[in-house]
Amino acid sequence: MSRASNDEMSLQDEHLQSKLQAMALLSSLNYRTGELSNYLHDIAFGVSELVAVDWSVVTLCQEGFERVLASSIDMECDSEEVYSLHGSLTGTVIQLGCSLAVEDVEKNSEYGESPEGYRSYLGIPLRTAQGEVIGTICSFHRLPRQFTKEEMQIVELFAERAATAIDHYHLYQQQCKFNQILEAEVEKRTAELRTAQAKLVEQERLAAIGEFAAIIVHEIRNPLTTIMMGLKYFQRTILAEPAQERLSLALDEGNRLQRLLSEILLYAKPQALQLAQLNINEFISELLLSIREMPEAIDRKIEFIPVLPMVKILGDRDKLKQVFINIFRNACEAVFVGDIVKCEVEISLNDKVCIHVHNGGEQIPPEILSKLTLPFFSTKSSGTGLGLAITKRIVNAHGGELLIKSESGTGTTVSLQLPSVNL
Repeated sequence: MSRASNDEMSLQDEHLQSKLQAMALLSSLNYRTGELSNYLHDIAFGVSELVAVDWSVVTLCQEGFERVLASSIDMECDSEEVYSLHGSLTGTVIQLGCSLAVEDVEKNSEYGESPEGYRSYLGIPLRTAQGEVIGTICSFHRLPRQFTKEEMQIVELFAERAATAIDHYHLYQQQCKFNQILEAEVEKRTAELRTAQAKLVEQERLAAIGEFAAIIVHEIRNPLTTIMMGLKYFQRTILAEPAQERLSLALDEGNRLQRLLSEILLYAKPQALQLAQLNINEFISELLLSIREMPEAIDRKIEFIPVLPMVKILGDRDKLKQVFINIFRNACEAVFVGDIVKCEVEISLNDKVCIHVHNGGEQIPPEILSKLTLPFFSTKSSGTGLGLAITKRIVNAHGGELLIKSESGTGTTVSLQLPSVNL
């Protein structure tokens, strides 16, 4: 056998050995979604070892810029830094969409510039299964050298794996993002369904209470009316003073019972709203004219701080009057003669109109504060315990919220949050 034949067989053995090493290294690479960085670093190291070059990098190229995803040597620059592809060897690979081997960059400068200190270059595009070039595997060597066809084929194998891994990783990230959006949407819809279900249950409960209350009130009101007529008849007769006192007490209690029956019906009745746009500043200003004439407000000063610019709400004028009369009455009763009750309107961060009614009276104990809006709970001896319960129902029917805050030294603030119509 001739010397040439032996050399050819030796060269074939070397190529075969290189391919076997490449296949062994490729089979040892284990890519799992979420571990892309380590996988690409293994590819960069493997390429440098198999092709015997000084430096290899895996890059991601988008919109004329590249970012190094993995490097076989430590890079002093930030891994998140991006570089322009213009005039670079990598830019040529992306533009041509095919592999590029340059024996000596200084003699073949038409392909682009290489990093300082490196003379030879091998660039392989990363192509996805859809044919899109998304980056490169670039190998640099400090001395001029040729790259054989077998070496290029080896790096192309690694490039195929890298492109698949990057593509899968991006798909995985998109899937994770989609899952997060889907989970958030499911949570939102679930919360909306729960809210709607709770409202439906509450409406059915109130409807049942209303029907029952109407029957009970009717059964009580009829005999009560007869009793009141009899008591009023005796008012026209001449009675001894002790009897007159007892009669007056009975009439007061009868009137209180009639008011209670009316409030029970009002609480249990569904809140059918007659909605209209209301200028909140004008509405409260007009309402305060009559509120200041109430017995509870006499000798108390009511200050009003409007909101600027003017805002409107969508509300039932009569029912909101009932709400504010009840709130101002309670505020005036909580302070002494000469004290101030302050009403302020403002816009909250969530674009709602907030009306705060503040009094400087004594702090309401926390254990009582949490019960104030419960039906039939009252701290007043003559109270029915339905005033704030009805107020809360009306506010909720407007899509608003009623909040009560009380602190020692500062007093109590009742706040209404109502949706605006012009923000």
